[in-house]
Amino acid sequence: MNYKAWVAKAAKQPMVLEKVDPEPLGLENVEVAVDHCGLCHSDLSVLNNDWGISQYPAILGHEVSGQVTAVGSNAKGVRVGQRVGVGWNSGSDMHCHQCMSGNHHLCPNVQATILGHRGGFATHVRAHWAWIIPLPEKLDFAEAGPLLCGGITVFAPLAQYAKPTDRVGIIGIGGLGHMAVKFAAAYGCDVTAFTSSERKFDEAKGFGANHVVSSRDSAAIKKLSGSLDLLISTVNVKLDWDAFIGTLAPNGRLHVVGAVLDPIPVAAFSLILQQRSVSGSPTGSPEAIKKMLDFASWHNIAPQTEHFPMSKINEAFARLESGKAHYRIVLDTDF
Repeated sequence: MNYKAWVAKAAKQPMVLEKVDPEPLGLENVEVAVDHCGLCHSDLSVLNNDWGISQYPAILGHEVSGQVTAVGSNAKGVRVGQRVGVGWNSGSDMHCHQCMSGNHHLCPNVQATILGHRGGFATHVRAHWAWIIPLPEKLDFAEAGPLLCGGITVFAPLAQYAKPTDRVGIIGIGGLGHMAVKFAAAYGCDVTAFTSSERKFDEAKGFGANHVVSSRDSAAIKKLSGSLDLLISTVNVKLDWDAFIGTLAPNGRLHVVGAVLDPIPVAAFSLILQQRSVSGSPTGSPEAIKKMLDFASWHNIAPQTEHFPMSKINEAFARLESGKAHYRIVLDTDF
């Protein structure tokens, strides 16, 4: 059987539709027919080789929702016809200390879905059975994709570092940040949203923010001095980092999930005297993703999306690159 896929031949070039010959299905691998696949800013970064690690030709797409069509003979816990998702990672070695500790996403041999592996802008995608994530019945199948990357990326630090009684700040109300606000609000936190766009103030409150502050207004940010227990940065641009670290309460934490390429300057005394921390994280383990999907299902949390047919993939990438996406783009297969 031939697959079809949208293939990136080189950096910053439009993708082209091609037939792709599948290799034999690995004993522990699972094949998924793609119904929907979210378009993440990481796909754009890999397309443009912004991180210097891209490999071409590339089949991008790592926020897949679809149905299992084939199961390797040694695969566990997955059946043909099951509704499942595939996120940023599609495999790990399953024997290292991190995998055996439940931190599969930190495996030294973790396999990213779109780096040296065929992603989900295609008729089918494959992954190791451990990274095939069952989708809860109550979840909107067509909207689930962005939760599998963007959703877990912001949910993981909330689950690890926040309590429902905490004051949590979210920097950036975009593809990641709007989901972070929804999760933090549902968790019971007092949520402050920081955005550079005043037109997003009311929308941020609609997502569940209790307070909204301009991320360009250093004076307003300084008024929050010493008040936030956790501050999650979802942006990839330079900010007044001193001002933001100053908003942290004693034992507060600035947690970075936005791939800002410039170094973040941190004054030692701003950490030492208030016992503050700066940290970061990638996505999450398969079990963490399952817990996030359960939480989203219980609390009716879904990303704010725009849908394009996958045949309009290049237009969708252009819309994302222009900053006009509102807030996540999902591509629906129409091969």
